[in-house]
Amino acid sequence: MGRNVVSAKLDVIFKKLFTEHQDMLHSFVASMLDIPPESIKEIVISNPELPPETIASKFSRLDLSLNVDDKLVNVEIQVKTDTDYRDRTLFYWAKLYASELKSGEDYGNLKQTITINIINFNMFEGDDYHTEVAAMIKGKDEVFSDKFCMHFFELKKINKKPTNTREQWLQFINADSEEDFEMVEATSMPIIQKAVKVIYDMSEDTKIRELARLREKALHDEASALKQAEEKGIAIGKAEGRAEGEAAIIQKMKASGMTDEQIKAILSFD
Repeated sequence: MGRNVVSAKLDVIFKKLFTEHQDMLHSFVASMLDIPPESIKEIVISNPELPPETIASKFSRLDLSLNVDDKLVNVEIQVKTDTDYRDRTLFYWAKLYASELKSGEDYGNLKQTITINIINFNMFEGDDYHTEVAAMIKGKDEVFSDKFCMHFFELKKINKKPTNTREQWLQFINADSEEDFEMVEATSMPIIQKAVKVIYDMSEDTKIRELARLREKALHDEASALKQAEEKGIAIGKAEGRAEGEAAIIQKMKASGMTDEQIKAILSFD
């Protein structure tokens, strides 16, 4: 019987893994941005802590904010489908972009701001798991500003047999079972094999397992709450639609000269 393992796909595990192991973080960020690891001189984590009050609460978001050399980078894992995700990640990008400009400073001091979005649902058409979004001038093959950059990695489109370090990291994050991690170990480079060992160690830690359980419960509760709200909204919308439809029918019947008594009789009103 295989061991019960935690998954790096779970945001709290992802954040704990990469905040506590800088070598893995360097490799991961370099792979996602497709740059040589040695080109990254320094990564500073702006929000390394996992606030206890947010772990078990619904609608909380855990992300990883980084200063990578002279760039601002936000890394986020999104497990559940979010229909507003494009707007939300754009809002987070804007907040991060403006976050370090102090009062009175020149706008030219604003840093290149990059979001790395790892999503467990399909957002874009086609089979490519990686989509890069840039600020382009419409009708021209010209970048408006290189300070805007978003990367989306769709886990459901990842190759089963990775061909590069980026795909190996994404396969690692996508792993949900010991069998999955064994496949990652067999085909990966040493730094990712080390990450698998860390996952195994985490899986044996009672406190971390409880952390993962609480987070998974919060995500399930959130999904349930959103579904109930959606169903309630649909029901209200149908009721309002029926009311609007009946009102329109009544107006037409009155316009044709029918009396209130005739209308009530036809519509079987009490």
